[in-house]
Amino acid sequence: MVSQHDGQATESSDRHLLVQVEPEHLLLGMMTVSSSSGFFGCKVSLDAARREVQAALGPGKIRQPASPHRKDPEFSPYSKKLFENACTESKRTGMSTITVEHIVIALYCICRLGYSPDSIKTNAQKKLQGDQEVEGNRKKVTTVSSKNGAKSLQEFCRDLCEAASKNTIDPVFGRSKEVERVIQVLARRSKNNPILLGEPGVGKTAIAEGLAHCIVKGSSPGGYPLPDFLVGKKILQLDVGLLIAGAKERGELERRVTSMLAELQNRKDIILMIDEIHMLVGGGSVRSGGLDISNLMKPALARGQLHCIGATTLDEHRKYFEKDSALERRFQPVMVNEPTGEEALIILEGLKERYERHHQCIYDAEALPAAVALSSRYIPDRFLPDKALDVMDEAASRVRIQAYTARRAAVWGRAVAEWDHLVQVLDAKDEAVQDGHFEEALLLRAHEMEMRQKLGGPAGLAQSKIPRVRTADVEAVVSAWSGVPVEQMSSDEMKRLRQLQDSLKVFEEHMSAVSSALKRARVGLKDPNRPIAALMFCGPTGVGKTELTKVLTEQYFGSTDAMLQLDMSEYMERHSVAKLIGAPPGYVGYGDGGKLTESVRRKPFCVLLLDEIEKAHPDVFNILLQVNMLPLTVCMLDHNAFLAQVLEDGHLTDSTGRTVSFKNCLVVMTSNVGSSAIAGGGNSLGFALPGASAEDDQYKRLHSLVTDELKVRPEPRAYFRPEMLNRLDEVVVFRQLDKQSMRSIADLVLADTASQLAKQNIKLEVSPAVMAKIVEEGYDQAYGARPLRRAVANLVESALSDALLHHHVVSGDTALLECDAVGTVLVTVQRAVPFEPLRNSIVNADGLLHKLNVDLEKDIVNA
Repeated sequence: MVSQHDGQATESSDRHLLVQVEPEHLLLGMMTVSSSSGFFGCKVSLDAARREVQAALGPGKIRQPASPHRKDPEFSPYSKKLFENACTESKRTGMSTITVEHIVIALYCICRLGYSPDSIKTNAQKKLQGDQEVEGNRKKVTTVSSKNGAKSLQEFCRDLCEAASKNTIDPVFGRSKEVERVIQVLARRSKNNPILLGEPGVGKTAIAEGLAHCIVKGSSPGGYPLPDFLVGKKILQLDVGLLIAGAKERGELERRVTSMLAELQNRKDIILMIDEIHMLVGGGSVRSGGLDISNLMKPALARGQLHCIGATTLDEHRKYFEKDSALERRFQPVMVNEPTGEEALIILEGLKERYERHHQCIYDAEALPAAVALSSRYIPDRFLPDKALDVMDEAASRVRIQAYTARRAAVWGRAVAEWDHLVQVLDAKDEAVQDGHFEEALLLRAHEMEMRQKLGGPAGLAQSKIPRVRTADVEAVVSAWSGVPVEQMSSDEMKRLRQLQDSLKVFEEHMSAVSSALKRARVGLKDPNRPIAALMFCGPTGVGKTELTKVLTEQYFGSTDAMLQLDMSEYMERHSVAKLIGAPPGYVGYGDGGKLTESVRRKPFCVLLLDEIEKAHPDVFNILLQVNMLPLTVCMLDHNAFLAQVLEDGHLTDSTGRTVSFKNCLVVMTSNVGSSAIAGGGNSLGFALPGASAEDDQYKRLHSLVTDELKVRPEPRAYFRPEMLNRLDEVVVFRQLDKQSMRSIADLVLADTASQLAKQNIKLEVSPAVMAKIVEEGYDQAYGARPLRRAVANLVESALSDALLHHHVVSGDTALLECDAVGTVLVTVQRAVPFEPLRNSIVNADGLLHKLNVDLEKDIVNA
């Protein structure tokens, strides 16, 4: 309060350019502010006071400033003496601050204005006595409110029993054992504080709400009368965040907690429920080891003076509570396990009516079992019943929105002419109102209402038929969440599955095992706890192992984006397994997740391609068999345990403890192991045709040779352990390519080139002579099909690029690939415009351009 008047006095002194602040300026500053207007009944005007001060100061004390950036004036010795007297007066009256009244009492120069200072002093003392009474009352109110814990309880807690009596919280189904266990702990003499432990979403908070329902009804979950000690009890849910929020001053939080605890100890009818109770540990503490909320509550908890129900997850209990053993022993754990599918269905059936009333729909009998089953299978990172309730809720929301959209389209989708007429009526009505023709406006208003009623209007949106939530709606919601197509197969998808093997003729020999696995998975016959299939493609380089995987991904999964490819040559070091599942604790990158686990977690419906898997370090690879090892020792493990866990159990745990599901993955491993056995395994090379017994026998012989090479080598040099090979669904052997197979692959490569030209509206046609030349130059038994791509690039793409650069092939043309007498590939252009002399261009494979003028008009007329 004094600082405000000091600023006014300094401003007044600065206005007069004085060296020091005199008592006269203090007087003038106090009269300037509104709080001292009237100045204690003496009715001194501000102008009169300013004139007297200016006259009292005289011209001798006025100086010009040396710099515009001068410092604020200092207080004169008289002003300092004045403040000392005011401080003495403040101490005499028992106040802790200096007020305007204290300065007025100490001020001696008021007589200059012609008023008696005694009367002003008397008025100031009277006002000061009133302020003292107000301050004393304020202290009394503060003391009373700090002792009144009931106010804290109302401010920071929510009455669950009151909410249960008003039916604003959901009832609890299928948790009678847990509720009875909580009642049993509450009945203890000491340490009667249960803590509900379980995974997120299993219903820990709901159990406390269920106990509130039992208290309101007066009966236990089993239907028996409620124990005497619970009759008349209230369950108050504490909001820890609200309790901490706004506690700015040090000690304010402690005052809140102690007053609340005092009230809870005095009132025996309250049970405190603390959700996310781990927030108490460290809550409100400024530094480590400081006093926090949990330390304030420990004495009351230990003596049984406070009934408290806590709830937290297992991870947070381990992270916070187990570190504080003194706090942990004051709570008795009550485990809340994830319910089974049958128990979750009971919960959904019990809550169905509330969801139907909210969404104004009806659930089919098959919808709720589908929600439980599909959420359990395709949403593995969450827990029942939470995920099933969410699916149930969103499916009803989806149906409700679809029904409203359909009704809106039916109501508002009228003839355009009728709506145009309504708009004209509205415009005419507005114009009549603006012109003051209100009678005409009323007539138009009646006409408007008649038209709206005829068109349907908002009343037409009223629901005439209650929508139903069907299994298909639940499947659509689960598909949107998980990315896995769980809906009923459409006719197009069935046709694509039936024709899957036919669409990959070039890989016909290998597609039997692959297509069978995909069909089993899509129709629901595969083991739900394993991946779609686990395949190993073995064969020499360039025979199409990776290409088959890419084509398979595009054909079955709809896009090559669904393929997650890991080049296993990047994992040649023993410690590189940390890249797959994440770095262990204490290492750089811990908590960032692994490349494999994070990719599959974000895209669970995919093809996982482990390319050239034999190039990974043997110790890294053998981790796949160490199923029971902890992530902490991940750098010491070998690679087989990891893969075995994926292939057998369908899941993998990363370094942070999160479980990633591989149940909707198609796992494909490619390897060059067995190339030597394939090269010497028979005289006939290339893809075998169905029905050829000799070829079938040869393939079986090659398959046996490759399998033996995979597992029969001495143990230190073995590529794969037998226990890992035993978990594979199929080992597919790729034989070396023959020229007939190369012809089929050339068709695929040229189809890619044709698709690129089609984007420019150019067609491509290849003559048999050019195809034979491509196969001849691109065939190499040792390197497979990769030289074929180079042959297509040199013979075809080079000639086409020259023709495009010289604008001899333009949009709308057809490019014909032909060979001349010496075997050079030429590009002949045909245009679709008739009866016009066209300049055709022929370009050879060396890039030399030969221009030929052909009069097509004469040829067409003669024809």
